[in-house]
Amino acid sequence: MHEVGIASSILEAAHSETARRPGAKLIGIGVRIGVLSGVDIDALRFAFECITAETEDEKVVLTTEKCPRVNRCEDCGHEFSSSHLSPFTDAPCPRCHCERTKFVSGDQLDIAFVEVEEP
Repeated sequence: MHEVGIASSILEAAHSETARRPGAKLIGIGVRIGVLSGVDIDALRFAFECITAETEDEKVVLTTEKCPRVNRCEDCGHEFSSSHLSPFTDAPCPRCHCERTKFVSGDQLDIAFVEVEEP
């Protein structure tokens, strides 16, 4: 379960950001997770709860946003969500029906925000 390592890294990065504000207390973390990232969101939430249980971070709220796979049409430039679950399979453009599209996102794992309470 690599989600434990990911949860630990997310918490560590949030603490690093919080440390830049003396006296601030970490209260929330937001994460964007692409459908192609290989991260199980439920497992990540569970891992986060486990590593923060009975610690000073027990009340820190982890907010997750599931991000779809997005392709861009090479002819008309239209960006669209795709249900294809492989970055190696192109999805046709729903606007112009061109078969030449390019994968542009959906594999991300990003910290979107760190919420702190300042003294």
